[in-house]
Amino acid sequence: MKKKNIGSSFDSWLREEGIYEEVSATAIKRVLARQLEAAMQEKHLSKAELARRMRTSRAALDRLLDPDHDAVTLNTLRKAATAVGRELRLELV
Repeated sequence: MKKKNIGSSFDSWLREEGIYEEVSATAIKRVLARQLEAAMQEKHLSKAELARRMRTSRAALDRLLDPDHDAVTLNTLRKAATAVGRELRLELV
């Protein structure tokens, strides 16, 4: 016999608590940081080399790779994606 879900979904709970947007933004940033680190490893790129390709500072790259630092511009994300041979795709749902 299959059990039915009791109560609301996790997303609903986050919305009820008023933290859905913040939690979602943090989760997205963490995924992007991990994807960028994986692409760097795949391409054998150091942080210094990636920063050079992005024409930015190593400190700015460190902020981009920091999963807890969510103040990142779309332009920075686009530069990072291009520097590792990827493209940035955004979607409104």
